[in-house]
Amino acid sequence: MGNLLSTWRLKEPSTVEECDSTWGSDSESDEPAAEEDNVNPANSTRARADTGDTSPQLTNSPESVPRLKRSFYAARDLYKYRHSYPNYKSRQPNEYRNLRFYLNKIPLVPEGIFIEEILSKWRGDYDKLEHNHTYIQWLFPLREQGLNFYAHELTQDEIKEFQNTREAKRRFVAAYSLMLDFYGVKLLGKTGNVVRASNWQERFQHLNESQHNYLRITRILKSLGELGYEAFKAPLVRLFLEESLCHNTIPNMQHSILEYYVYTIRLPATRRRLLRYAQQHYRPAHAFLWGPPPKWHGAEGSTAGSSGIRAPAPTPEHHSMGGESANSTSESGAVVISAHDALLYQHLAGGGLHEYMEHSSNMAALEGMLMVTSEWEEKSKCNEVVPL
Repeated sequence: MGNLLSTWRLKEPSTVEECDSTWGSDSESDEPAAEEDNVNPANSTRARADTGDTSPQLTNSPESVPRLKRSFYAARDLYKYRHSYPNYKSRQPNEYRNLRFYLNKIPLVPEGIFIEEILSKWRGDYDKLEHNHTYIQWLFPLREQGLNFYAHELTQDEIKEFQNTREAKRRFVAAYSLMLDFYGVKLLGKTGNVVRASNWQERFQHLNESQHNYLRITRILKSLGELGYEAFKAPLVRLFLEESLCHNTIPNMQHSILEYYVYTIRLPATRRRLLRYAQQHYRPAHAFLWGPPPKWHGAEGSTAGSSGIRAPAPTPEHHSMGGESANSTSESGAVVISAHDALLYQHLAGGGLHEYMEHSSNMAALEGMLMVTSEWEEKSKCNEVVPL
């Protein structure tokens, strides 16, 4: 019996619906009443003019957009994270290297920089934070291998020890604050609440253009949950939703927020509140893919729908071609992918695939690469607050 249990593996979900428990226990008792979005065309135009967005807007006609689907690969990746990696097995000895790094006892590798130097000297050095790509795996460790293969994956024992170590937790919050400043966001005290920083205009513009940071933010959110700061996620995701959907300050982030950031949050009721807020302000409204199931499975021919098709088993062609499938094309035959996944795909196409196959504990989340974009930026001005 012992040998049987040691080799047992949880069956992984094979559709988006199986991955997403957000609406499975949907109850109006824990939700605020939906507010009508009273925005007239004049206000919408003025809001876009205020943010410098003069691009032509697509109509709300379903015929004007490609048929869209949620990414199964993104959904499965976040399912594994929210369920604490049910089939996870560490391939590295438990040396507590992440904890020792945060205790300032060992430097990050390969640069040889200690955490105290990063916290004291890197704040405000935006060029260094932008162009150095090895520190992020050390500052925000996960039970997944990142691109810096010198960084070590977290283990359950290390997570418990980290959460019980005051010095490590203090530095971790300081590291989070440092990265928020880089993104134009200010952390308010120890509650996790966030607001625009004084430099928000410059930093949001950079964030909108430098989309590899969206991958970093996914890692940061995951790491917050692993190391005891689950409550810090929702305020940041809520701020990004408002900025991208309502104020048009970071429109390119919109799809990453809805496909990734929201789904790092482990409490379904919190995800529902965020998605209902997003649904009120998403344009075009009929293309919103993340709402309750009745909205997903609309009338035949609806463009807004989740993929109920079971994902095919990965093949060698998936690894070499980035997981392209017939379901990832528009009606015109053009492939549509998100900026978030395009960056991963670009890395693989540039020769990083072999590194992932040899080292990554999360290859399944990378093999798809293809997901939909959300390029429609008809924005409305909104100030309502949805409680989290």
